[in-house]
Amino acid sequence: MKFYDWKMDAIRDGRGFHVTVGALTTPIVGGGDGTTVTIDEPEVVISVPDGTSILPIRVNVQCELPAIATASDVSEIIIGSDKDAAWDETGTSTEETAVNMRTTHTATSLCSCESAFTVAITTAPALDYEIARAQSVGSKHSTPANANFEELKLLYEPLAPLILDGPCMLLVYWGGTAATSGFAQIEWLEYPSTYFT
Repeated sequence: MKFYDWKMDAIRDGRGFHVTVGALTTPIVGGGDGTTVTIDEPEVVISVPDGTSILPIRVNVQCELPAIATASDVSEIIIGSDKDAAWDETGTSTEETAVNMRTTHTATSLCSCESAFTVAITTAPALDYEIARAQSVGSKHSTPANANFEELKLLYEPLAPLILDGPCMLLVYWGGTAATSGFAQIEWLEYPSTYFT
């Protein structure tokens, strides 16, 4: 069987990687170690080292429906990138394992994958690119006790993905003024940066 799609060609060659955040029915609590989105406590970091480039081809985030306390409550998902720095390996987080999208391929990712930061990264990421976002606002709904936000999810599948040249980070956040928990599945293609020169 021959592939003619460039993404499938890359996956066939062992350049595609996948990471899952949240396990089965256990989500990641959003907003770092709190509620609102905190720039230095992301829910997901894909840290790209110098000399490596990634193309994010799919980021899928699903949040549980938080309860609304007031009409001003907001719950949101943000996908972004720090284009100039990799993760400095500080803070408290959960190490995630990237798997090859070709299940029999032995290539492993050069990226570090972390989730659920509960202690801040010392050098806070700069959100140079806000790649995609979704938001739900309490005022769009009734606000008595036990009211809930509408479904909050975000699927990013670009036709022309960014080329993120390391050192850099792909960052995913979710949270809000109402506590928000969620899951994410992230896929990217990985190349030596010299491939694009």
